[in-house]
Amino acid sequence: MYISRVPLNMARYETRRLIASPYKTHAAVEKSFPPAAVRRGEDGRILWRLDFSADGKSTWLYVVSPEKPDFTHIAEQAGWPTRPSWEVKDYEPLLTHLVKGQEWAFRLRANPVRQVSEDKGRRPRPEVIGKLEGHVTVGQQLEWMVRKSSMSGFEIIGQGDEGSQLSCTVSQRRTERFDHGSAPVTLVTAQFDGLLRVVDAEAFQRSLRQGIGRAKSFGCGLLTIAPIR
Repeated sequence: MYISRVPLNMARYETRRLIASPYKTHAAVEKSFPPAAVRRGEDGRILWRLDFSADGKSTWLYVVSPEKPDFTHIAEQAGWPTRPSWEVKDYEPLLTHLVKGQEWAFRLRANPVRQVSEDKGRRPRPEVIGKLEGHVTVGQQLEWMVRKSSMSGFEIIGQGDEGSQLSCTVSQRRTERFDHGSAPVTLVTAQFDGLLRVVDAEAFQRSLRQGIGRAKSFGCGLLTIAPIR
């Protein structure tokens, strides 16, 4: 697995056009790999995320992938073509040295949703098909994050500790609308930043390789970690 990041030039019209549509960004990321490249497998899949600095002065495209990418076309379209400056690192040394009890700072951009029944007020029936509905409040989104952490091999520091505050913040909460081919798509997204503790190293490694939650093709699900400062 590889982890990469590409600086994006927000002064360029093509950059703003690219990041305005998760579908267009997804297509650009896909073109960073040759047709025969592995895009999804047991060892991992392609995931991506856009990170915006708080001051709005820098934007980065992060990508995790089973194979090494080439971002020349993104640099030409949305970066600084005369000074390509993307970074690609081997992810395996980190992934294979994760152990229970380690603590990390984390970031996740996700599509927090729940399944609801479409019974329209009638008596619920087992055969009723559910639909997905986005969590829209900070409280709902934090509850979603806590549930996902328990299934993903980690716990958020402060989780379950009496008198302790959950070390996780929610920001950049958005409802995104874009076209996917001829069909309109609406996504509720949020960015989670906090501190975590590994409780199941194998499950946690799988979460880093495969992502968390839905809408992974549209810039959600990529969990990244860094040493706690």
